[in-house]
Amino acid sequence: MFNLPNKITLARIALIPVFMIIMLVPFQWGSVHIGDESIPVAHLTGAVLFIIASTTDWVDGYYARKLNLVTNFGKFLDPLADKLLVSAALITLVQFDLAPAWMVIIIISREFAVTGLRLVLAGTGEVVAANVLGKIKTWAQIIAVAALLLHNLPFELVSFPFGDIALWVAVLFTVISGWDYFAKNWDALKTSN
Repeated sequence: MFNLPNKITLARIALIPVFMIIMLVPFQWGSVHIGDESIPVAHLTGAVLFIIASTTDWVDGYYARKLNLVTNFGKFLDPLADKLLVSAALITLVQFDLAPAWMVIIIISREFAVTGLRLVLAGTGEVVAANVLGKIKTWAQIIAVAALLLHNLPFELVSFPFGDIALWVAVLFTVISGWDYFAKNWDALKTSN
C-alpha cells in the first residue's frame, strides 16, 4: 500500500500545510521587484513550493507505471492529493483577491462532486481512475494557480493577462471533465443504490 509512488503522493499532501503557512502567516519578508512589478516574497516562495508539489503528480504517476506499482489506493489517493493542493491554493488566491470566488467555487464544487462519485462507486467495488480530461483539467488548474500566485509574472511585464486566461481555461476543463465523469459513470451510479 505504501509503495514509492504512494509515498510521493503523501509527500505532496504533507507540503500543503507548509504552503499554507508560507502564504497566510504574515511574515515580513518584503517584496521582489521585477521591472516595474513587485511580488511579495511569501507569494513567490509559495508559488515555487506549489510548483514543486505539483510536479510530484507527474513523478508519482511515472514511477507507478514504470515499476508496475499502480494500486487502487494510489488511484484514489493521487487525485485526492491534487484536489487538496489545488483547493488550498485557490482559496488562498481568493483571500488575496487574485482569483474570483465564483470561479473557485465552480472548481471546488466539481472536485467535491467527482470525489463523491468515486466514493459511491468505490462502495460497489469500482475504482474510477483519472482519465485524460481529468489530467488536462488538473494541469490547467496547476498552470493557472502558479501564474496567479506569481502575480502573472513575467506576462505582467508585457500586459498580457496569462493568469486570467489560464484560469478561464481551467474552469472550462473543470466543467467539461466533471460532466464527462458523470456521463461515463451514470449507469453505474444509478445501480449503486
